[in-house]
Amino acid sequence: MSRKPSPRSLLLVAVLVLASLTASAQTGAPPAPKSAKVSSFGRYSGYSEPVYDGWVRSSRYVTVRDGTRLAVDVFRPTRGGKVAAEKLPVVWTHHRYQRAVRDQGKVYTIVDSFSWLPDVLRHGYVVAAVDARGSGASFGRFEGMFSSKETDDAYDVTEWLAAQPWSNGKVGMYGRSYLAFTQYLAASRKPPHLKALFPEVGGTDMYELIYRGGIYHGPFIEMWSNLVRELDVDKPALPVDEDKDGALLKAAVEQHKANRSAAEIFAALPFRDSVDAASGVPVFRDWTPITFLKEIRESKIPVYLLDGWNDRYVRDEAILFNNLDNPKRLTIGPWTHTQDDHLDFAAEHLRWWDYWLKGIDNGIMQEDPVHYYVIGAPEATAWRSAKQWPLPNEKRTAYWFGAGSLGTAAPTAPADNGAKDEFTVDYSAEVSPDPRWGLGHDFPELAAHDAKGLSWTTTPLAAPLEVTGHPVAHLWISSSAPDADVFVYLEEVNEKGESRYVSEGMLRASNRATANPGYNLLGLPYHRGLKSDQAPLMPGQPVELVIDLYPTSTLFAAGHRLRVTVTGADKANARTPQQSPPPRLTVWREAGRASWVEVPVIPAR
Repeated sequence: MSRKPSPRSLLLVAVLVLASLTASAQTGAPPAPKSAKVSSFGRYSGYSEPVYDGWVRSSRYVTVRDGTRLAVDVFRPTRGGKVAAEKLPVVWTHHRYQRAVRDQGKVYTIVDSFSWLPDVLRHGYVVAAVDARGSGASFGRFEGMFSSKETDDAYDVTEWLAAQPWSNGKVGMYGRSYLAFTQYLAASRKPPHLKALFPEVGGTDMYELIYRGGIYHGPFIEMWSNLVRELDVDKPALPVDEDKDGALLKAAVEQHKANRSAAEIFAALPFRDSVDAASGVPVFRDWTPITFLKEIRESKIPVYLLDGWNDRYVRDEAILFNNLDNPKRLTIGPWTHTQDDHLDFAAEHLRWWDYWLKGIDNGIMQEDPVHYYVIGAPEATAWRSAKQWPLPNEKRTAYWFGAGSLGTAAPTAPADNGAKDEFTVDYSAEVSPDPRWGLGHDFPELAAHDAKGLSWTTTPLAAPLEVTGHPVAHLWISSSAPDADVFVYLEEVNEKGESRYVSEGMLRASNRATANPGYNLLGLPYHRGLKSDQAPLMPGQPVELVIDLYPTSTLFAAGHRLRVTVTGADKANARTPQQSPPPRLTVWREAGRASWVEVPVIPAR
């Protein structure tokens, strides 16, 4: 990225970009002439044409089943200034960050947030955006992230859109992050007219997001809660058309003042089976998509999952892909949470919508279902495809921890007796705030960070090495204290000794128990985080921690080295309880207690 995003752009799903568009009637270039038929990954022309040259926006309230009024923006295509007369398919998003705002006298809408949406409109789709209850100009109270009432709203809005006179009855959903979660949950309710989803950078397991490895990721959720409070109360969205004097918006904002803080909710729920005292709901069971995997499967709704290697949700998307028998696609690019380069996003959305909402047989379902970008590969060959995930040709390769070294492909584990490395936890250790949600290519060099823990590094690579899949660390550790937070980083070290972040994993030692999640976890360890699973450390007694790192697809260059770093804190992102004096951690690498990382190596082409 050419510049560091602002905190707002790191967390907002739809980054409002400056554009010379007005709020009501939009006009663009004249329709392009018909072109030859091309439909392949990231390329699309000739199967449908951009026959419209603009669009018109209107807004109104829609009343859902419990009487709550939700603010809805509807964009209808126009040709020569006339609104499309034919019934068209509708794609909509369930928005948590304001469907429309005014900034310095200009109005910005969902069409400004997603650069590919104008192409979708011009190809003959109605586009809609709905403020979630308790947000924007909608009435109601925010009760928590992805509450059951919010999911009921998604069903009601879908069916309302399908019943409108300008709709052909086929409805799809789009959106990033929060706006992707809402798609999965909408599908779990099985609305009859919901025909396709396109969730981008969306998660499925809220416990894994908030308490990854059993460690509370307070800084993120606290920032998010402060942000949405500001949007919900202090910086209101635009009123709907019928609200001429803003009285309805004012009344809605009064209701927003009773919104609950997500940070306060989650801080009181340290375990997966914790129950929210105010609502009586086990939030990590009832308000998270992975619980409704069976229902999402039963819906049969086609799902196009799109994520980035440097996004925090990429693991969830890969797992969901492997647990759906719905028609599906998975694309993973070289992105953080907010990037959209290296791919024609409009082409992929149109191919998906045309196939499922217009019945155009453009061949998208005959292609390999998985497309992924290899970071570090030449641009011309970086995009690859596969028939399954994980890749069928991955070779699980062990890198054993030695005396400061990371050895590979040894036939057996080290046979040393008593071999170990020790360090005192440094609570100032941190990589950077939200490293997977915004910094991307500006990620800092990690030498100073690595010095606050322990590192093991390979010798220089004789040839490029592709690592594509899910690395897993196996650490034997002991501590001078009854618990420890352990953070593991996979890095690439160049010829100058500069180290670049590739991936990370983390686990609180007391949360080390593994279990069967009841679905396909790709062979990765499942730390379910129940209160009854917690087991303190006995000081000085080694235990094994199995920690999966976020998946990656990285081509390590010849002459570069792999490095694994272990620390006992991540100040910027995690709430590790501080003890005085700080505990001493030991990483064992002896016979019977060898520590190692398992890396998915892809044989050279």
